[in-house]
Amino acid sequence: MADAHYDPDNIFAKILRGEIPCHRIYEDAQTLAFMDVMPQGEGHTLVIPKAPARGLLDAEPESLAALMASVQRVARAVKAAFQADGLTLFQFNEPAGGQTVFHLHVHVIPRREGVPLKRHEGGMADNAVLADHAARIRAALEAEG
Repeated sequence: MADAHYDPDNIFAKILRGEIPCHRIYEDAQTLAFMDVMPQGEGHTLVIPKAPARGLLDAEPESLAALMASVQRVARAVKAAFQADGLTLFQFNEPAGGQTVFHLHVHVIPRREGVPLKRHEGGMADNAVLADHAARIRAALEAEG
């Protein structure tokens, strides 16, 4: 591993501190969910722990448990909001594993049969589209209770 420390100035840490805006979907004491600005499909959501962790291997077990509970809750809402046939979850660790932002995060992407994922480097999504998708997911969360 090249430089495997947690950088408190990573983009997700800045989002948590309110220094960078995001389209928030869900938040509790330990986690935050928001729209991915370079979505691989409509409704592509990220769920992160608030506790600093570079990846899966250095996260505290309590933080991981809270993260996965939020992933499950958000995934149900994402699937409902987009009437998806299924879901794809991604969690990358270190550059060799595909990680590009070094704050633990889980990608939640609603899927439809026969529709391939877009490239993640495909550019930033339209802000109005992200706002609409976030509103749809928040409505599904409220409906779930």
